[in-house]
Amino acid sequence: MTSNSTPIINTVEGPVQGVVESEILVFKGIPYARPPVEGLRWREPQPVEPWKETRKADTFGKACLQPTYPSMDGAGSVGPQSEDCLYLNVWTSGVDPGALKPVMVWIHGGAFKIGVGSDKIYGGGPLARKGAVVVTFNYRVGLLGFFAHPALDRELGPVNFGLLDQIAALEWVQRNIAAFGGDPGNVTIFGQSAGAESVLALFASPLSRDRSPALFHKGIAQSPYAIPEQTRVKASELGVKVASGLFGLSGANATAEELRAVPAEKFTEKLMPTPENPLGQVPFLGPSPVRGDTVLPTGLRATFEAGEQARKPLIIGSNSDEASVLEAFDMDPAAIMQMIIDAGGEDAENALEMLKGLYRSDPEVTEEDLKDPSRFAGLVLRDMLFTAQARWLADKHSKVADTRWYYFSYVPEGDRQDQPHGVPHGGEMMFPFGGIKPRFTAADRAMSEKVSKYWFSFANTGTPEGEVAWPKHETGGLLMRDKTLKLGETIEVAYDFRKMRLDALIAQYPKLEAALAAGAGSRGGSR
Repeated sequence: MTSNSTPIINTVEGPVQGVVESEILVFKGIPYARPPVEGLRWREPQPVEPWKETRKADTFGKACLQPTYPSMDGAGSVGPQSEDCLYLNVWTSGVDPGALKPVMVWIHGGAFKIGVGSDKIYGGGPLARKGAVVVTFNYRVGLLGFFAHPALDRELGPVNFGLLDQIAALEWVQRNIAAFGGDPGNVTIFGQSAGAESVLALFASPLSRDRSPALFHKGIAQSPYAIPEQTRVKASELGVKVASGLFGLSGANATAEELRAVPAEKFTEKLMPTPENPLGQVPFLGPSPVRGDTVLPTGLRATFEAGEQARKPLIIGSNSDEASVLEAFDMDPAAIMQMIIDAGGEDAENALEMLKGLYRSDPEVTEEDLKDPSRFAGLVLRDMLFTAQARWLADKHSKVADTRWYYFSYVPEGDRQDQPHGVPHGGEMMFPFGGIKPRFTAADRAMSEKVSKYWFSFANTGTPEGEVAWPKHETGGLLMRDKTLKLGETIEVAYDFRKMRLDALIAQYPKLEAALAAGAGSRGGSR
């Protein structure tokens, strides 16, 4: 049920009036930055022009420009698109400025290439009913969000424009969220996939981690991945190729004015399909951001290794079948694994047997899994790209702040036949939001309630609360053991979860980075 009998909220920029949906106040399509068009394309987000008349906040803003591909995980229709796309949405149970409700700011995923903050799976109603103020937003993606070129380099500007949009959205929260009943002093950022990478980037960036007052106070990173960032030099080289191949300009000699005059529809086009690129995918800088600009002077792993990230509480984890996303990253699991083995200069057969030895004692891995090259490669890359990355980051962050690590393996009962290998990449997202699907069983609904309770209570107090106490992850001491909350049919704490295997895979990260830098397994040229 929707109603427009809602209070008018006076934001710093101007008054807005939302709607009531299922007894929750929803404010849609509030601009948080000036439209990044024409001369503002590939520039830092600029302040919104203030307005005086009440703005109807009853319609979501348009998605940022993006092409879609059948193989991209989650790449369905995002609705109307526009280069004018920097809008956010707020869900709240009440707008009492004295309520000081915890604020949960969601950052959508999509490989920094696709996605929209208004996707129905991100609906904030259930969390708002628990007592949170929920914010979702769009940020520039693809070539409009992450782009470098010699002409722009001469302006000495950034490359990670999408991350700057995220910072601008958090600045809006600081200015305005109290008017919606939220506490600007208790903001949790959370996101999945590229959204999780964004959470970590905001923890790492000197533009967001050390702000006073703080832009955020806690973070939740769902399924971040161990895919290294592009360098600024590589980003500029790719920009030259795009300028000539997609925009029809003179490559490195294109001017900033010419680049900013490229018609917006060019950014939704695809290339002519080829055998090497059957989907006609346009090169882009994802699925990780770029290192070497003012936003990310160094990479995420280097920042966390040095302990220079924000010293704020963090939840981090991954799912039981993350390899499902490799197709979306244009990666062939078997090809990547072979490249990793080759990068080590080892005997391939012995290296493969060593890897299989890490899995033979796992009761969840069958002999058929070990014999099937694609399936086995998927298991290894699930752990190397996701499970081990979450463990490594938890290890590093636990040295500077409270850290909790989870492993999500609960598959909805009606999906188990179609998902025999576990929870796919993104398959957990509905649960933290407390959402339900029409085919959810009583057990599924109960699990959604349990998971959203952990997430909300963490946002509220900094301590996730649930039917099983979730201990802090600690490492480094003689008596300290890895602690993982396993969110499966049974919720339980695991000690030293897959420790020997993950230790061995973490030791292989230099080979992984070398393989990915060489473009292992790429089908569409997206790296």
